[in-house]
Amino acid sequence: MNTAKPVITVRPALPQDAAEAARILTASITLLCGADHGNAPEAVTEWTANKTPDSLAQMIANGGIRIAELDGTPAAVGALDLSKGTITLNYVDPAYRRRGLSAALLAAMEAELAASGATTAKLTSTATARDFYLRHGWRTAGPGRTGRWILGYPLEKRLNP
Repeated sequence: MNTAKPVITVRPALPQDAAEAARILTASITLLCGADHGNAPEAVTEWTANKTPDSLAQMIANGGIRIAELDGTPAAVGALDLSKGTITLNYVDPAYRRRGLSAALLAAMEAELAASGATTAKLTSTATARDFYLRHGWRTAGPGRTGRWILGYPLEKRLNP
């Protein structure tokens, strides 16, 4: 009987991660974010339009994309913009949810922002993820606002240097 605890690692995305990162983002948005898109096919299509392997390859080339792995298998995708002190993505593969991957990814990105000199991190949350972020020390930073296709909730968190 194997009782080894699963190992979560977070690393920068590599060019060869583009297709899998695109798949994870699209699956997460499609299957887990119904509170945001209301399962409307046109909303899902619009939201995932830039989540293609080609667009992810470009995002990876620009830096900022992170991959959380569970025992070496990519299972969550995050992104941050160090120049703005923002987290721009944090999505988990639906097959791996509730295993600590999003939390590990969030902690790693927060640490990276703090190491870059940011004292406050910012993000815009979906309705689906808002309670997750609030449980992890994030605070409301303004009223919800309509974004490109969904309502977003600005949040911020003071970072420890």
